[in-house]
Amino acid sequence: MNFIRPLLATSGLALATLATPVMAGEVAGMVVDGSNTIALRSANVRIAELGREAVTSADGSFLFAGVPAGTYTVVANYVGAPAQELSITVPATGTARADFALGAESGAILVYGYGANQASALSRKRENDRISDVLTRDAIGQFPDQNVAESIRRLPGVNVLNDQGEGRFVSVRGLDPNLNATTLNGVRLPSPEGDIRSVALDVISSDLIQSVEITKSLTPDMDADTIGASIDIETTSAFNRLRDALNVSLEGSYNEYVGEVTPKAAVDFATRVTPDFGISGGVSYYQRRFETDNVEAEDWVEGDDGAVYAEGLEYRDYDVQRERVSASLNLDLRATDTTMLYARGLYSQFEDQEYRRRTIFGTGNALATANGSTGVTFRDRDATNPDDEYEITVERDLKDRFETQRIRTLVVGGETDTDTWHVEYSGSWARSTERENGSVDPITFARDFAGEGLAVNADYSDRRVPIYSAVAGPADFLDPATYELDEAQITSLSDAEDTEWAGRLDVARSFQTGSGSFTVQAGGKMRWRDKRYDNQTDHIEGADLTLADLQGRQTYRLIDMGPVVDKLSARRFLAANGDQFEVEPVDTAFDSAASDYSIKEDIAAGYLLGRWDSDTLRVIGGVRYERTDNVLRGNTVTLIEGEDGDTVNVAPVLFQRDYDHWLPSLNVRWEAADELVLRAAGYRSLVRPNLGDLAPRFEIEESDRGEREGSIGNPELRPYSAWNADASAEWYMTSNGALTVAAFYKDVRDYIVDVTVQDVELFGVAVDEATVPVNADSATIYGVEVGFSQQWTMLPGILDGLITQLNYTWTDATVDLPVDGDLADLRQITLPATSRHTFNAALGYDKGPVSFRLAGTYRDKYLDEFGPTADQDRIVDDHFQVDLTLRYRATDRIQLFYDWININNAKYFAYNTVAGRQNLLQYEEYNWTMKAGARVSF
Repeated sequence: MNFIRPLLATSGLALATLATPVMAGEVAGMVVDGSNTIALRSANVRIAELGREAVTSADGSFLFAGVPAGTYTVVANYVGAPAQELSITVPATGTARADFALGAESGAILVYGYGANQASALSRKRENDRISDVLTRDAIGQFPDQNVAESIRRLPGVNVLNDQGEGRFVSVRGLDPNLNATTLNGVRLPSPEGDIRSVALDVISSDLIQSVEITKSLTPDMDADTIGASIDIETTSAFNRLRDALNVSLEGSYNEYVGEVTPKAAVDFATRVTPDFGISGGVSYYQRRFETDNVEAEDWVEGDDGAVYAEGLEYRDYDVQRERVSASLNLDLRATDTTMLYARGLYSQFEDQEYRRRTIFGTGNALATANGSTGVTFRDRDATNPDDEYEITVERDLKDRFETQRIRTLVVGGETDTDTWHVEYSGSWARSTERENGSVDPITFARDFAGEGLAVNADYSDRRVPIYSAVAGPADFLDPATYELDEAQITSLSDAEDTEWAGRLDVARSFQTGSGSFTVQAGGKMRWRDKRYDNQTDHIEGADLTLADLQGRQTYRLIDMGPVVDKLSARRFLAANGDQFEVEPVDTAFDSAASDYSIKEDIAAGYLLGRWDSDTLRVIGGVRYERTDNVLRGNTVTLIEGEDGDTVNVAPVLFQRDYDHWLPSLNVRWEAADELVLRAAGYRSLVRPNLGDLAPRFEIEESDRGEREGSIGNPELRPYSAWNADASAEWYMTSNGALTVAAFYKDVRDYIVDVTVQDVELFGVAVDEATVPVNADSATIYGVEVGFSQQWTMLPGILDGLITQLNYTWTDATVDLPVDGDLADLRQITLPATSRHTFNAALGYDKGPVSFRLAGTYRDKYLDEFGPTADQDRIVDDHFQVDLTLRYRATDRIQLFYDWININNAKYFAYNTVAGRQNLLQYEEYNWTMKAGARVSF
């Protein structure tokens, strides 16, 4: 970071030439709500005669330094409340106070309810330096969704990728979640999962969250590794409130498929022990049980007689119990009049017990013939040619997986703000882990039908749920005693750990001029990251066991998929009868070594920016430098087939690399009129490759004929790098509402895709065919966001409590994809996980003790995975979901609530287009969930 010193010196010489008028006193104050309950963050405060503006911080405070002695009018504005003004006299030396309580005279409620939430979010959006969208919770309410991911999908340009019907990963502007960055209280969150950088936001409970900000443009003081957006989560602070608070909530959750009530409870508090020292935090517990009915198919082909069918068909029955425990503790100290110190910690644990039963038909070696226009019959023999060999394989298995994810963060820091200097500093630690030990994944009972006369009809008239039926063949097709143990896989250990330490320092110096202020700011940040994954998978076999010994009861609704394995018996039997099994050494050695890796990633960053502020114009420009150093470790694992048995060779691999980037940016905010804010931004950013793609893991299987196939990681992958342009117009209405329009453009270079290559040598490994991630051509992304929100306080009578929220995003995102691994032969595809259309609509009501929200969220179909040809691409169908939330404030302290989630039983459907039609790849349904409870404030 030696480049910073000469830049600062040059800037200092230039600033020394500015004519700075002699200043005297200062103006300080607080902006709070009319009930004196909460501090109002992002209120706009203006000294009318000087044209100087300030924005209140999280504790509602503001400061004008160097104000000439005299009498002035100070005006405070906040969305949803009438402006308020005070006349003050500034002394030649010392401080004049200007404290505001907004909303009391007009009756505007800024403390609780959807209206307060909207006012807070719009105020922060309006005063932000960057293009952003904000979601806040009211002071004594809570987010109405199941987790943070589901809450923020209501924002413009945001949609969520679901897992088992629950929101999990966040996509911004239709882009892959891996292109986002996620921070918690300013701490960069590492991913608990083994191979990716994106963080699943269902791990963190929404009960402890104060706000979530989606930042869509970057300034030089921000980490540059985001192309989609930076998702910034904040927990509560005691200085956000003016009164002590203790809130307790209890609720029950009921899923229609499970038919049981499961509990949720939360406690959060905030107290000022002294006027200058506060403690806040909370604990949340949530247990959710649900079931999923699933059908999957693969390897679709078109036969000579025109029959279109899948060579693999699976019926899956999921029973899941999830438990989420989160706890936070925040300490805030006003050490002096100019210095604030803080310590913030969070612990979140997500436990997932999943039972999955499958009935699998393997018909790749069967005789397949068309059966009408929508059906196929599979046979294990041909009556006219009995010497021909055909086979139908039927497997019935169970996965019993218990997985724990944990996220822990701790940050200690502060800020010092004097008349002209502003310094921020922090040190942080974050660790995310994902662990399994002892999962059964899976235990499989199988039977091969060959020449026994078995005939199975598959009826595809319902494209989403094909129906099978055995129409001829042995009577024991459904006899569990005829399905013998094939193999059991035990995940003895799956341990992913991602740890990051960081230190940051930012120093700013402000210079006042007659028409505004100019600030020069510089800073640096160091990040030290260690990611490792350790896997031990044991393949065991040998016991004399049939499905009849472990038969259970299915909970599947689409068809009768029995007989099935009992959910609990398999683990118990394996634990009690380990002496009956033996470990298969080859597959065990191969799978256990192939997945292991470790990565060290050290990032050094420095920046310099200049900031101009006047009453209508704010300009922030500068440059950031980031250098990345990697140490990458993995294994070359080769399975060699031989006449005397198979062998596995494991050789450790080490790669080291470094690279750097210069990243300029410019953000402009112009208040063209009192209610109209125009913005423009241009910046360069990057996203480093997924750690699983970068890891030097080379998995090769060599046949007895010498053919070598497998998958290869790419330690030489270049990061995604992007030039970004954004523009927006934001009209803030005199009531609690806004109309916003934004456009964006991104040119993403070195986009990373998986390709299949043939007859190559990569990193010293020769292969006949392998899958490898590579840097492809540039991806082009552009689109438009439109948002409208309004609290209809101008309507008569009870109608003045209506609230409307609408937003729509259109995205076009394409990249040229190599065909068959040939970088010279390209076809254009839509970027994976990118929806062209997303739309959110909510009709709410907030008046007196009653509030409700009926919300619908829609996302268009998107490409999930691309295949060797366009008709084999995996497409996820569009999704529309309706949710309802009701709130009733029984007393000043007690609020009753009710949530109905996925009212319309929105389903998941993925397909390909082989033979010019939609063909099932995956279908699942979960039905609705209801929650009800009470929240008590003390």
